Amino acid sequence: MRLTSYSNYSLRVLLAAAARSPRLTTIREVAEAFDLPQSHLVKCVHQLGTWGYLETVRGNGGGFRLKKSAASIPLGEVVRRTEDGLSVVECLDPETNTCPLVDRCRMSLVLRRATDAFLDVLDRLTLADVAGNEAEFRALLDEAGPAQSVSAVICGSEAPVARA
Repeated sequence: MRLTSYSNYSLRVLLAAAARSPRLTTIREVAEAFDLPQSHLVKCVHQLGTWGYLETVRGNGGGFRLKKSAASIPLGEVVRRTEDGLSVVECLDPETNTCPLVDRCRMSLVLRRATDAFLDVLDRLTLADVAGNEAEFRALLDEAGPAQSVSAVICGSEAPVARA
């Protein structure tokens, strides 16, 4: 399964906000830290604000911050909202399915179960579970260092353990 860039960028925005909480973070800071286009991040921040994850402050000295606690933001919920369907193959989406075997194919059942398992893991994790290295992340944001360094801190070798 592969998430879209929109989901990826949205999760990065939330991680940045969690690291800086309750301080404001700017789109420019995130764009520079991750080497991402600001125009894409503007869309993510706007939508995350509309959904109630972020508080946005306009004007000089503005930016964004978490509106909810990181512990109250389930990753599965964010991914479901940022992905336009999670169909890994065409037959899992009833609106676009053209496969003549859909009612007789066992593969679609397996792929649906795999997608459900993927989301189940994300449903057991919150933003707080994956934002445990705030100090390192804040330092990288403050320096607006190279994207490789930020990715290494966020996507380090230790993965969070899903809560039962």
